[in-house]
Amino acid sequence: MSLIFSAKRFFTFVAAMLILTPTYANAKETIPQEEFEVGEMIMHHISDAHEWHLWGGHHNSVSIYLPIILIDGGLKTFSSRHFYHGEHASAIDHKTNEEVEYVKGVGPAAGYAMFHEEIYKLEGGELSFEDGHVHGAVSPLDFSITKNVLSLFMGAILILLIMSNVARFYKKHGAVAPKGLAKYLEVLIVMVRDDIAKANIGHKYKKYVPYLLTIFFFIFINNLLGLVPFLPGGANLTGNITVTLFLAVATLLVTLFSANKNYWLHIFAMPGVPKPLLIIMIPIELVGILTKPFALMIRLFANISAGHIIILALISIIFINQNAAWGALSVPMALFISVLELLVAFLQAFLFAMLSALFIGAAVEEAHH
Repeated sequence: MSLIFSAKRFFTFVAAMLILTPTYANAKETIPQEEFEVGEMIMHHISDAHEWHLWGGHHNSVSIYLPIILIDGGLKTFSSRHFYHGEHASAIDHKTNEEVEYVKGVGPAAGYAMFHEEIYKLEGGELSFEDGHVHGAVSPLDFSITKNVLSLFMGAILILLIMSNVARFYKKHGAVAPKGLAKYLEVLIVMVRDDIAKANIGHKYKKYVPYLLTIFFFIFINNLLGLVPFLPGGANLTGNITVTLFLAVATLLVTLFSANKNYWLHIFAMPGVPKPLLIIMIPIELVGILTKPFALMIRLFANISAGHIIILALISIIFINQNAAWGALSVPMALFISVLELLVAFLQAFLFAMLSALFIGAAVEEAHH
């Protein structure tokens, strides 16, 4: 009965929203509104920034302004507020003849400009553009604490706190039935040890368990934190290709430094392959060494970014049509994708760790006789 009652309330709500549709349509005709840019909104939410936006928009927005750290003839530090509340300027693109807007810094940021979250040194007091890109301007060395960098620190600290708690429990109580955080994490730790490391690397797996546990929990926890961009204070860390590139390079280095004689023999002198064919096979094998971490990088970046883009696109349907009744369709669909993203958060961490173990296992595998 309660289920039927809940269903009735849901369909009553949907019907009421549909009945109110003409009211919103008429309001749209009488009240002038700015055109909603879907692409700009999505890119703003999934891209890195020098501020941590909490809520609101335009003049009513509330943000945490992060520190700008530049090396340009010396160390220069100041708040990103001096850009976001700076002087708005524009220039004509030399190739497209379109007007391009950017921001000049004020106060300590004077002499610099920001365009698409990139900081440039002003030459002659203006920026020059060509085909939508800054032309001829020098970028100082930028070590600023951006939203993704701060999220990286938060994720790392969270992992240290969680793992330290679990380690203290086992150090104090020994091999007993786990309690607290250890009760939930032991399943994941055993899974990484047995189903990922041991299954793919073999008898040498113990040496690589710490690395595989680190990348698994780093990706998993930051994937979960990455689901928060739709709430105040979120960051899209694992959807940043720079982060996924670093993780892929880390796996590449571990693989190469662990590789034994048999691994390199199968690249430069493959058994049973005629020597004339080695001229073709060796370059292919060398390219294969790089394509494996490249696939790791793209898989994690693309899957996490795609999930965020789909959710934001579904929510945007309401604003595109300027009609709240569309929420009856877009909100449940966005909610479904959000729940699916919880599975993706775990699955991508599992796949990254498993493929890393697979590559390491191939590098340390002994020759078969």
